[in-house]
Amino acid sequence: MSAPALIRIVSRDSPMALAQVERVRAELAAIHPGTVTEVVPVKTTGDRWMGDLAQVEGKGAFTKEVDAALLAGDADLAVHCVKDVPADRPLPAGTTFAAFLERDDIRDALVHPGGLTLDRLPAGSRIGTSSVRRVAQLAASHPHLRCVPFRGNANRRLAKLAAGEADALLLAVSGLRRIARADVISDILTTEAMCPPIGAGVLGLQCREDDTATIDAVSPLDHAPTRSETTAERMLLHVLQGHCNSPIAGYATTHRGGDLSLRARVFSPDGKTVLDAHEWAGPLDPATLGTSVAVALLRQGARELIDGIAH
Repeated sequence: MSAPALIRIVSRDSPMALAQVERVRAELAAIHPGTVTEVVPVKTTGDRWMGDLAQVEGKGAFTKEVDAALLAGDADLAVHCVKDVPADRPLPAGTTFAAFLERDDIRDALVHPGGLTLDRLPAGSRIGTSSVRRVAQLAASHPHLRCVPFRGNANRRLAKLAAGEADALLLAVSGLRRIARADVISDILTTEAMCPPIGAGVLGLQCREDDTATIDAVSPLDHAPTRSETTAERMLLHVLQGHCNSPIAGYATTHRGGDLSLRARVFSPDGKTVLDAHEWAGPLDPATLGTSVAVALLRQGARELIDGIAH
């Protein structure tokens, strides 16, 4: 089947989101040189709102307008950071993830103007982040540091850091690389030191289910190991019914031979309680692995922990 002559790609209008779209356009151009791609930028509620995300539908604040453009037929393809797509509820009816691009680095980076690593920061240092996942883990591992709320795209956060509103920043390694700012990284944290968010480093390509032409055109970009990892992680989050104020972290790993494992943690916001589960898939499919790890966490009290957090 020949690819569509035109594919309209809807995306948030932040520099990082548009950089991600350029990666998709380049990969599509390589396999469908005759197809023209056009970008349909939208500003989302999450990009406009600088307060607590829980007050504007949580993570859905970054996807609602993108979903609407796709469903209305104003675009054919949406590019999402999977970590920003809510997993406690299904994708909007009538849409599907046609492809997951090969995963980027899932780790977090410290940005410190003086080049210090996380472990060398002096007591009382202010760390700019609005991520409940990062706040809880720092409270557990580095209680002498202080988190200050930082919202906005990565460039805006770097500007706030330069203006002295914090002493250091935590940002995703993959995000900094996408906007060509890896030069500011002073420390890359291991997944043991800072467990990543569900869907870290993954770009998902969402289409309307009935748009078989676009689905067929983008499906060659699907990376099978990344799809397996993402499926396991999102099922974990779905079973846990985590919300945007839940400090939940986890990542699946594809090992040699294709074996899949999933490590996940649930934290209390103050970092004093840490629930931990780690399982290998063995004969389990990715979704069943995600369910199994979620059940292991629920047995440890994850439901009470998550439901006890206001959202």
